[in-house]
Amino acid sequence: MIHGNFKEVIARSPCIFAIGVAGDSGSGKTTFTGAIREIFGEDLVSSFSLDDYHRYDRGERRNLGITPLSPDANRIDRIERDLESLKRGEGIEKPVYNHGTGTFDPPVFFTPKKILILEGLHTLFTPELRGLLDFTLFVDPDEEVKQFWKMKRDTGDRGYRTDEVEEELEGRAADYREYIAPQRQFADAVISAGFSRYGRELGGSRNLYQVTLLQTRPEERIRDIELSIDLSHLLSLSDSTFLMEFRLEELDGREMGALTFDGELPYALIRRLEAAVERQTGVHPIRIFEHRSSVTAGEIVQLILAWRIINRRIAVEGCH
Repeated sequence: MIHGNFKEVIARSPCIFAIGVAGDSGSGKTTFTGAIREIFGEDLVSSFSLDDYHRYDRGERRNLGITPLSPDANRIDRIERDLESLKRGEGIEKPVYNHGTGTFDPPVFFTPKKILILEGLHTLFTPELRGLLDFTLFVDPDEEVKQFWKMKRDTGDRGYRTDEVEEELEGRAADYREYIAPQRQFADAVISAGFSRYGRELGGSRNLYQVTLLQTRPEERIRDIELSIDLSHLLSLSDSTFLMEFRLEELDGREMGALTFDGELPYALIRRLEAAVERQTGVHPIRIFEHRSSVTAGEIVQLILAWRIINRRIAVEGCH
């Protein structure tokens, strides 16, 4: 149990707690750290994409025949130097890659907040980067889901044509297998996602997927927290159809606990989880899904992942 408000404890601490999120483009890296951002807010959480450290703009990559997944197309040595500075609490001149134009905007001065989230293709690529990170996550959706998400994002937010996205997906598959996928073995947690067993069309219409959180055995002691189910609610015919499953799974030579959710879960179940986090951290209120009758499998995984990250932060006794 934290004495006082954990947000105030973090605010007073000199430590910069770095969370590294790796995975392919369009895999949902930003989505799954959403609960941490919601709980601690903009005053304590800062983040940026390692896409800013591309070595070449879109036209140059096309002319060179190189994809952004290749480490040669990125300034990884500069990422390492900048992350060292950020961990010391120092500001940096951060490059800015503009996905709308495919070119670089002028750099900006970036100052880290107490929780720093780095998202990118090569976040866990080198031992030096991994050594500077306090918690690591790899986002690994099924291939069909990843293609669906990337197509939706790139044709919507980034102005690509459908044929351009298809060409890019085909051209980058080999580099993903060689450079990005192997980083999964270094992650404290892995999130996978597939189309819902209740209908793959639910992904597009209601953002419903089958989502699994795979975790290594934590070094820190996980504080007690409850995820209870009101059987009377279910026996009186719940309005939500959902699946919840736990199994042990071997992944990349490691035994991991795999917690899977599918469909929509009643908000009453999640509210108890939110309340438990409130009691353990002294952070009030935590109402991420307030005014909702149900939450998706992906959203509950966000909250459970946030609790694992909070436990790691609680275990950090000083800066390194």
